[in-house]
Amino acid sequence: MHFSQRVSLSQPNAITLAAGKRRAQGQQLVNISDSNPTRHELGESGSPYQADPRGQSEARRALADYLSQRDEREVDPDNLYLLSSTSQGYSWLMKLLCDPGEAVLAPTPGYPLIETLASLENVQVTSYSFVWLGRNWELDPLSLPTVNEAGRPRALVVINPGNPTGAYLDGGECQLLMDYCGSHNLPLIADEVFYNFPLPAAPQSRARLAGCPDILTFALDGLSKNLCAPGVKIAWLEVSGPESLVAEAKARLDIIADAFLPFSDILAAQLPGFLEQIPSQSARTRGRCAANLDVLQGLVGEDPASPVTVMAPQGGWNVLLRFPSHIDEDELIEKLLQDFGIYCQPGYFFDLPFSGTISLSLLLETDSFRENAAKVLRTITALS
Repeated sequence: MHFSQRVSLSQPNAITLAAGKRRAQGQQLVNISDSNPTRHELGESGSPYQADPRGQSEARRALADYLSQRDEREVDPDNLYLLSSTSQGYSWLMKLLCDPGEAVLAPTPGYPLIETLASLENVQVTSYSFVWLGRNWELDPLSLPTVNEAGRPRALVVINPGNPTGAYLDGGECQLLMDYCGSHNLPLIADEVFYNFPLPAAPQSRARLAGCPDILTFALDGLSKNLCAPGVKIAWLEVSGPESLVAEAKARLDIIADAFLPFSDILAAQLPGFLEQIPSQSARTRGRCAANLDVLQGLVGEDPASPVTVMAPQGGWNVLLRFPSHIDEDELIEKLLQDFGIYCQPGYFFDLPFSGTISLSLLLETDSFRENAAKVLRTITALS
């Protein structure tokens, strides 16, 4: 397994060894260089601050209990890192796995944020593909590149379900990607922030990759999606896989996390309460998305001559509309802006493999969604 040269596991120096020996012998140690004010009766925290690169241990235990119950598996709190965002998790993992100029594999169509984050880390992005088969998106195994040392990627990124496609990985696709990573000695980065939002078309065989024991896996998730609360900046990263690889990965990740120490003890104390809110809030959001998707499919179905196809998502918060490719996406969106003040995103934002698509959010209040979706459909029909 390749880890970047950005992080080195250096041996403790003589001073650190001598201090450790004294502590081990039970002898008193006064750190006259200590710059932590909470250990010297300063500050207002009420208790001494103790830095933990993975996040406060009590909060990680609460999170591990929640994940264990949710996923029906035992989650070790020592394998969890608390983050301010999943974007931060991507940044840390690129530092961990990629030297400058190296690459990660990421899916297309896909959300462009990964390329932005990679660019900030001086990391390249190469792609593998999902294809639309008329009713659903499926992984194209032939798009997975043959790996050679000259340009080998350093990790494979999976978005489960995809954004904006809303396509879950089924069991067979999960196994295919795990086999690919195993045969090429690649770690897997699994972004599953939308996993908790299945829609009626979600496959029964969908599967999480978080906690995968067979290959080195880094799973990302967080509260901003689970609570539909973008301002609640709490996310997490779970490391799993073969024991020796997990241990080495965590030793190196600890160094990165210790350099940033981003997670607030104040937020950590609130985490158990936030976790309790997830079931009710996510159920409310799932209901809204399912209702709006039903409205959209009903509006399209009312017109047998409609040129629009609803590319029904299996999960997530978005839906793709497909229409005749002679309609320019920019022209359509500019007309919607000019005539109705409606903004939506064109398919090329996400590298869709064909023209004639826009992405709509399923989060709007249902009356507003119905009114504005109808205007979108009428405009597409007029342009066709």
